[in-house]
Amino acid sequence: VPGHIVKGKTPGSLAGRHGGTFIGAGIPATPLKIIFAVFLAYTSFQMIMDIKPRASFHLPGMAGLLAAGLGIGIVSSFVGIGGGALIIPFLVMCNVPMINVIGASAALGFPIAVAGTIGYVYNGLGHALLPPYSLGFVYLPALLGLVITSMLFAPYGAKLSHSLPVKTLKRCFGIMLLLVTARMVYT
Repeated sequence: VPGHIVKGKTPGSLAGRHGGTFIGAGIPATPLKIIFAVFLAYTSFQMIMDIKPRASFHLPGMAGLLAAGLGIGIVSSFVGIGGGALIIPFLVMCNVPMINVIGASAALGFPIAVAGTIGYVYNGLGHALLPPYSLGFVYLPALLGLVITSMLFAPYGAKLSHSLPVKTLKRCFGIMLLLVTARMVYT
């Protein structure tokens, strides 16, 4: 299942993420943050309370995965988050087993990040008032810190995903989404 999901979602996710950077670079952040914060809070609540999606909602075919990937790529590029924050809830709503959700999200994370990075570098080139050590809209010290910590801790996350119960994984992810929501609302 994860291979089918990754194969179906990758083209749309890459196109959406990269294309969304062109749109997102020109849209005020506040309306997008409000819409996204409401979505994240709703999704977090469902995961923490272990509210199950309707059983009739299943993983779509390749065209549906492509469309979902496109939408997720665009939205994630607007709010500056990794695609996993949207991929995981989508796949959970499609009743995909949590271990497969995590695997598919991990496989999609890197290419989506690269597409978004390229788009925001390009769209930010030549903008005034960017801090030193910026390449377009990408702040290189933050990028370096994220890459290093992700590489160091990803193996531990993979081990935890195999050893923790699914309900615990959902609750942990739901809490993480609530923290992201709170930060977005606060800033």
